[in-house]
Amino acid sequence: MIAVSVLLALGMLNGCASPASTAVATNDSLDPPTTTTTVPRLVDESDRPHVAFDPCLDIPDHVLKAAGYDPTSEDNADFAATHFTMLGCSYKGNVTMPGVAAYRLTVLSANFDWSTELRKVADNDDDITHIEIAGQRAILKTNPSLPESCGVSVEAFYGVLIFSSVVFGKGGTRVPEEQWCTGLVDTAERIVAVLDDFESRTR
Repeated sequence: MIAVSVLLALGMLNGCASPASTAVATNDSLDPPTTTTTVPRLVDESDRPHVAFDPCLDIPDHVLKAAGYDPTSEDNADFAATHFTMLGCSYKGNVTMPGVAAYRLTVLSANFDWSTELRKVADNDDDITHIEIAGQRAILKTNPSLPESCGVSVEAFYGVLIFSSVVFGKGGTRVPEEQWCTGLVDTAERIVAVLDDFESRTR
């Protein structure tokens, strides 16, 4: 009887210890955290940094809606060359404006640097105004040869974020020049705020 009691006691101890040991062995919280790196949709053949912020993937729908654009109208606007890359998408506006039949926004994310962007707009004979958006260097630009359009470029940690908008007047009537840039700086500020949050999460 003593031998049987000892065997039963050992069996009970082993039974109590087993779940605890299993829990330790399968405790995933002890494993080190893993990180994933997003692979850009397009890369070029240069040694420039990859385009880190993809407008087609990284701008939330609610931000586009708040700025007056329809996320479901997204249309690809990528441009890839051997020496630089621009990832981008364009969107239709969904807010009614006086005298405006339709309007559209294109957001391009490029991996060339700020000095390259300034040379580019100078070569295109753009009229530029130097501004700041969220503490970053930026320019507001129009071009007499491209009526009813407006652009904003903002320096980014990997390159340049470029916004361009175009408006179409009702009945073929041209929209006055003072309305070409309506709302674009506000839109840029909203999306640059997303970029700033994106940078803080990925660095």
